[in-house]
Amino acid sequence: MTRTDPTPTDEAGLLSSVRDGLYIGGQWRPGSEGARLDVADPATGEILKTVASASVADGTAALDAACEAFPAWAATPSRERAELLRRAFDLLMERKEAFALLMTLEMGKPLAEARGEVAYGGEFLRWFSETAAHVQGRYGANPEGTGRMIVTQHPVGPCYLITPWNFPLAMATRKIAPALAAGCTVVIKPAALTPLTTIFFAQLLEDAGLPPGVVNVVTTTASGPVSDAIITDPRLRKLSFTGSTPVGQQLLAQASTGVLRTSMELGGNAPFVVFEDADLDKAVDGAMLAKFRNIGQACTAANRFIVHSSVVEEFTRRVTERVDALGVGRGTEAGVTIGPLIDAKAVAKTDELVRDALDHGATLQTGGKPVEGPGTFYAATVLSEVPADSALLREEIFGPVVAIVPFDDEDEAVALANGTEYGLVSYVFTESLARGQRMIERLQTGMMGLNVGVVSNAAAPFGGWKLSGLGREGGDEGIHEYLQTKYTLTPDPFGR
Repeated sequence: MTRTDPTPTDEAGLLSSVRDGLYIGGQWRPGSEGARLDVADPATGEILKTVASASVADGTAALDAACEAFPAWAATPSRERAELLRRAFDLLMERKEAFALLMTLEMGKPLAEARGEVAYGGEFLRWFSETAAHVQGRYGANPEGTGRMIVTQHPVGPCYLITPWNFPLAMATRKIAPALAAGCTVVIKPAALTPLTTIFFAQLLEDAGLPPGVVNVVTTTASGPVSDAIITDPRLRKLSFTGSTPVGQQLLAQASTGVLRTSMELGGNAPFVVFEDADLDKAVDGAMLAKFRNIGQACTAANRFIVHSSVVEEFTRRVTERVDALGVGRGTEAGVTIGPLIDAKAVAKTDELVRDALDHGATLQTGGKPVEGPGTFYAATVLSEVPADSALLREEIFGPVVAIVPFDDEDEAVALANGTEYGLVSYVFTESLARGQRMIERLQTGMMGLNVGVVSNAAAPFGGWKLSGLGREGGDEGIHEYLQTKYTLTPDPFGR
């Protein structure tokens, strides 16, 4: 595409260009009960925009639209679905500055990171545009030679997608793109804290030529009742959720009634293991990426830094120097690398975890307190010698806090790393190929970064073990979460 993107990139113009209604059946409309939802800038506390808040009836109407659109969309040739996703990717690249600014405004992440999320989120559109036409079955004789087996793949049906606030574009594209590629229709409910990016993305899909009802967006403050009505509706066939483990467990229980296909990307408690032979330059660079991406508000963020006792002092010194140099402020400002946490509750929770660790004997290297307002900021923090009984090591931090724990041998490191009910991602830094291979075998996580601090990629299967969830998003595996298998037996065509 060569046309000029008309989307404004100044704050006021951009916000005014974002619709404020529900998107149901290809129409923008107010909520049936007139309720509204305020969206605030966490860096200032000011209201950015007010949008419609869906009722239970609105959620049901959105599912009605998805069900009505499903037969035609499922029958649409895969090449056409692929081309629509590619058009959406091209439009997103044209509008990348607008999307980045919008995410920074409603979520708080620095503008440079928001640009990175646009690139990452866009890759799901491009990847699944490339895989949509490559879903395959198989054909062959049964072992007895009496017939032929035909195995085919079919879209699972209408889907309900629930996305979190921390990656408002990437979490939407990571779910919508494979669903559309597979031939499914969707109702998506973005987090009430950051709904504007999803609304803006639905506008982009409209511009890309999306048929009415294929994607429906419901923003709401009544998340529980709206979700309950959709999940328990017998017409729904798939539920995908990214969020906390306790909420995921509740949703799984609800989904069991209808025996729904489910994908759950839940909490994490990622270990970051630094062995004595690690390249410390690489390890420190990796630590900064793994911990402070998205202000530490990521399920893949390193939670526990497990560092060999022979290098722990040097590692701590270097990380502390890097953390002290981080710029704190509104994400639109130059030089800012640490934006606000999402809300006051997040600040209070982070501070509670830090206070608990200090009470149990941890040593504060830097930070360790909220930053005075306006906005919901917390100082980037480094804690060393964090005791094993600290809540900081058991719970997902979701804030800019480095918690360092020393170890003496490989078995101890593995025991510390695996000593959690979570198993989303792990990070290992070692120059030993054999040790790296052993860690692949021994660490109980669905993903692992070996001498790297960021693992996410649209071409790779994202997901965890244990209480970190089930199913995979991205990669060749991602589209199969939205497909179901049919086996057909036919007689022997030779009449034997």
